[in-house]
Amino acid sequence: MTAEPEPEPEPAPGAVPEPGTVRPGGRTARVRTAVLRVAGDVLAERGFAHLDLADVARRAGVGKTTVYRRWGSVTGLVADLLGDMAEQSLPRTETGSVLGDLRANAALVCRTLADPRQGALFRAVIAAAACDARTGEALRHFYDVRVAEWAPCVEQGVARGELPAGTDAGEVVRAVSAPLYYALLTSGVAPGADTAERAAAAAVAAARAGVFAGQELSSPPPPLPSPIVNDSGALPPNPRSSNAGEANH
Repeated sequence: MTAEPEPEPEPAPGAVPEPGTVRPGGRTARVRTAVLRVAGDVLAERGFAHLDLADVARRAGVGKTTVYRRWGSVTGLVADLLGDMAEQSLPRTETGSVLGDLRANAALVCRTLADPRQGALFRAVIAAAACDARTGEALRHFYDVRVAEWAPCVEQGVARGELPAGTDAGEVVRAVSAPLYYALLTSGVAPGADTAERAAAAAVAAARAGVFAGQELSSPPPPLPSPIVNDSGALPPNPRSSNAGEANH
């Protein structure tokens, strides 16, 4: 049985890149592609808890020492995987209207989450991010990259006069994706076209109302009526409470 490599010492700031952050070329790039592919497969098939560097090396046909030296840890491997996924993700769609653009964004998110491999992979990474700081940081970076890719669609909508000046483009894009991920995580089922349409329409409606521009709503909800009290300061009896035969709804 081959002994595990000794952990490398912490590099001085700015001296040596952290494992999982180098963007190699040539044969090293092919090794990286193979290892990241296997890592994604394991996450989708078995989850973060079963991701093991030695097993990934074996399945990718790569030397275990190479994998340990290159990524250093499981979290380093996941961080690199998420960075690669952000780089390889599809570019934004520009339709000429902010609603059309955000519909395209919502549809892309739904297709990704409905994909058997990608949907399972995201569920695994999101679960891991809740209990592992580095995975959480890598996941936030992934979404920062994707939000930045789609934010110009909202900025162009502001320039065309579709949305109020000062609208936070990133928050609008997040408002589209948030209910889609929530639907996946709470139901276990990827959201469909109807959910995508509602998410895009709701985000645009909120943006047009100034919610993401720090403005007051044009039509705030009316205040709740004050309760009616009698002379003693007590609430009057509820006439419905005496009707024992009335069903509760």
